[in-house]
This record gives sequence, C-alpha cells and structure tokens, in this order.
Amino acid sequence: MTEHSTPQELRNRLVDRIVKASLPGLYDARVEDAMRTVPRHDFIPQASLELAYANQAVTIKDNPDPDALPLSCASQPDVVFFMLAQLGIQPGNNILEAGAGTGYNAALMRHLTGPTGNVTTLDYHEDVAAHARQRLDATGFSDVRVLTRDGALGAPEYAPFDRLIATVGVWDLPASWWDQLAVGGRLVLPLRWRGLTRSIAFVREADCLRSESLATCGFLPMIGQDGEREGYVDADHLVKLYWDADQPIHALSLRKSLAEAKEHLLWTNVAVAPDEPLDGIWLRLSAVDPATCRITVRPEAFASAAGLHRPAIPALSPALVEGDSVAYLVLEPVDVQGSKRYRLGAAGYGPAGQELAERLGMQLRAWDDDRTLPPSIIAYPAGTPDEKMASGHVIDKPSGRLVITY
Repeated sequence: MTEHSTPQELRNRLVDRIVKASLPGLYDARVEDAMRTVPRHDFIPQASLELAYANQAVTIKDNPDPDALPLSCASQPDVVFFMLAQLGIQPGNNILEAGAGTGYNAALMRHLTGPTGNVTTLDYHEDVAAHARQRLDATGFSDVRVLTRDGALGAPEYAPFDRLIATVGVWDLPASWWDQLAVGGRLVLPLRWRGLTRSIAFVREADCLRSESLATCGFLPMIGQDGEREGYVDADHLVKLYWDADQPIHALSLRKSLAEAKEHLLWTNVAVAPDEPLDGIWLRLSAVDPATCRITVRPEAFASAAGLHRPAIPALSPALVEGDSVAYLVLEPVDVQGSKRYRLGAAGYGPAGQELAERLGMQLRAWDDDRTLPPSIIAYPAGTPDEKMASGHVIDKPSGRLVITY
C-alpha cells in the first residue's frame, strides 16, 4: 500500500487479485461490480485500511476461551466473492443470510438484488447483530433486515426465499431451511462432513437439494450443532482424531496400535507438484468409505526414528479408522524428469492397518484418473426412504440425508 492510496484504489487492487485468481466457473461480473462498490472498510472500522483490503478474514468478536476459535469473523474476501457467485443473485430476489457478521455480505447482496429485492440477515450474538445494524445504517443499507436469532430457525415470517446463504459452517441442514427455500431457489453453505468443509451451491427441487458447484473453504461452526466429535489417541495429546457422530469411532481404541508403531507402508505411483492441493483426495474418500475422518499429529510424535510416519499434512490429513486400526495419507519427495514431486501413499497401523492402507491407496489411484472431477451431492430431508433417493454413498444426519457419488 502506498502512502496516498485511497480506499477505492485499495479495493480495486484487492478485487483485481481476486478476479485474476477466481475459481473456474465461479466468476460473476455483477459480484465483481458489487465488491468494487461497497466499502468493506466501513464494516470493520476497527481494522486498518491495509487490513480491510487484504485478502484475509478479520476477527470481530473474540472468544473468552483463549484456546477456542473466535466467535465471529469478517470472511476472507475471495471466499465472499465465490460464494456470492455460487448464489447467483438476481434482481428482485428475496434473500436470507444465516450469520450477519459485520453486515458487509448483506450489503453486497442488497446491492445485487436491486431496488425490488429484500435481504434478511440473522446472527446468534446480540452484539454482532447490533454492529451489523449500525454499519448497514451508516453505509446506506438501512432497509436490510437484521434479526438477533439462531440462524437454524430461519425467518419464516419473510419466507419463501429465492436465495439462502450461510456464512457459518453447517454440519446438518436445519429442517426450517427446507420449508423456507422456494422450489427452484438456491442454497449456498459451507457444509461440514467427515472433517472437511465445502462451500456447496444447491438448487432446490421438489424433494431434494442437488449440488451445482463445490469450492474449498473454512468457516467457524454454527452454534448449537453438536454432530462433530474429537478426541486424543495418546496420553501426551500428540495425536487427535475428528469424526462425525454417526461413525463408530473411539479415539482411545487406537492407543495401543499407535504406541507399538508397527507400520504398514504402501506407496502408489501417484505424484503431485509441491503446490498441488490434496483436498480432492479427502473429498473422494468421504464419498466412498464410511471410515473416513481427520487426523492431526504433532511433530513430536514423528520426530524420532521410532515415531509415527509423518502425515501428508500433519494438522489436516484424511484418515480411515476402523476399531483399533488406522491408515492416513503420507507423501515423500521424488524426482520426476528433473522436477521435484511428491509421491503419495498410506501409512497403516493396527491389525487392519494394511487393509485400510490398501483402501486409501485405491482411492488415490481413482483420484489420479481425474483430479478435478467433483462429486454429485444430493441432500434429502430426514426420513426419506432409500428407494426414493439416488444411489450412492449415504451419510445420515438428524435433519437430512446426503448422497455423495462420483
């Protein structure tokens, strides 16, 4: 930033970078115009102009627990961009947002709906909603409705909605959203399952929601959804698992297998470039194997010669867990025609460690056949009979059933 840069200049530079790096198929010229027009810095006045126009999230409500995630953040601008592109707002749309945050996203949506549209935004925290209300009023968006309310309840008094967006991580689709989203409407949300999160654009059909696009993202979880579990495997708190409530996983069951560190190492011929993302592997695993979860391993656990094999991403690696056995993604540097690459494989531990490593390896090879192929995700209301759903891997949650297929 130069000394004399104006907010508009900073905003244009940020949007220029976002557009240049935008994801394939997730560009919308009207969203670009909105982000060049609506002043983000006015919604986070506590931040410097440099921070306001950096491509990063900004905390607006800290958590009193210093070891916990913040309670509310202003989302990273490039994520705001592609989620609004996924939402496909049209003039005159009636829109509901779960997670008011700073009010910035609601202002962008109000800009996009034009004079005949409506935007209602909800936030669980009274002070966050009050901040959004004050900032929207101060920036000329006083007709946006701001309600202090659990986002999972929606706003039935203003339904039906043409568009519904969540700016918090959602583990289970709230039943109220099914009732409040019009058939033909669009729902965009950061959906969480098996330890991963994807921003999914769903189109509402009469009896289901069908995915149209997916993008990698990360969001603070929605308050009140208690479907995710976590637990340390070892007494030293070096190895931790994250899984879903419907999975029969017990972290302590792995303690003996990992302590013995009898490893089954399987390498494939699949190789990636140093900067190539691995998230598609995890996504594919979640679509085919019910044992899929997440493992984190602190460096001390693999620092010694007798320690565990280093996971591909120690803080965020996919794993398969069954009973007292586990396998997770690993990599090693290799030279391919003079270029540095990383060969992918699986490290398995426990009585079924070899079998789990082979299952993971099989999905590595399947991913290698088409690394950009997205899955189809169809959501049905809870209680939908199997015979009325598409075929595929089913993940059941209290308010909905997901069918994931490749």
